[in-house]
Amino acid sequence: MNVNPELENIASDEEKTKPLMRIDIMTLFPDSMRAVLGESILGRAANKDIIEINCVQIRDFTENKQGQVDDYPYGGGWGCVMMAQPLKSCLDFIRECAGERRTRVIYMSPQGTRFDQEKARQLKEDYDHLILVCGHYEGVDERFIEECVDEEISIGDFVLTGGEIPAMVVADSVCRMVPGVLSSEECFTGESHWEGLLEYPQYTRPEVWEGKSVPEILRSGHHANVAKWRRKQSIIRTMKRRPDMYEKLVFTEKSDKKLLTEIEQEMLCERSSDVEG
Repeated sequence: MNVNPELENIASDEEKTKPLMRIDIMTLFPDSMRAVLGESILGRAANKDIIEINCVQIRDFTENKQGQVDDYPYGGGWGCVMMAQPLKSCLDFIRECAGERRTRVIYMSPQGTRFDQEKARQLKEDYDHLILVCGHYEGVDERFIEECVDEEISIGDFVLTGGEIPAMVVADSVCRMVPGVLSSEECFTGESHWEGLLEYPQYTRPEVWEGKSVPEILRSGHHANVAKWRRKQSIIRTMKRRPDMYEKLVFTEKSDKKLLTEIEQEMLCERSSDVEG
């Protein structure tokens, strides 16, 4: 791995004032983000060491000569999925540089909890270090999310080409509440998807990553079964993560009604197992 020398700049420096809030953004487009986040109010606050915002190039952490960060999805489909290894290596580097802090790893995702002012306040109060992961293409390998991400956050029920804009939204809204960024607290205290289903989990190479395997059905090559599994996972995810969206859904297809019956039976079995356990 040939790490860009600029990455050394994000390492902790004991001689300078420790910022009240540190935000590291994992992205494929760090220069574009620095151009925005380094300006205006946030830029001035960073120059005063009140906050620190670093935009880290994920591609610097790939282990292949081509600088590859994505691959085709298991089970087929459009586009590519970001690989777990570069993301995990980038995350490990950031954690090492940041030192001891109250850290929260957040994946910017249209499947996450909707971001609002209350959430911004909670992040500012509970943590002094946010690591924001920007996905791209068709998303990121689900195993990275399961193993490394503390939560997923969405800025609304729509899809963007990447997580950079949502990450900037979160960084801006959180940092502006840090003491000293704005002239006074009153500056902010006085201020007032296609089918309706969330997307199924995505996986890419390698087949086994840190002991976790890609679901067998996605490696079966049976397109009908893959499609059924994905539809079922979408229904389950929407039901569990966005009940407000789920309540608005109307299922008319026989295949969907059959899946709903299967899901209900599985949920009943899970409840029975929990009671017995």
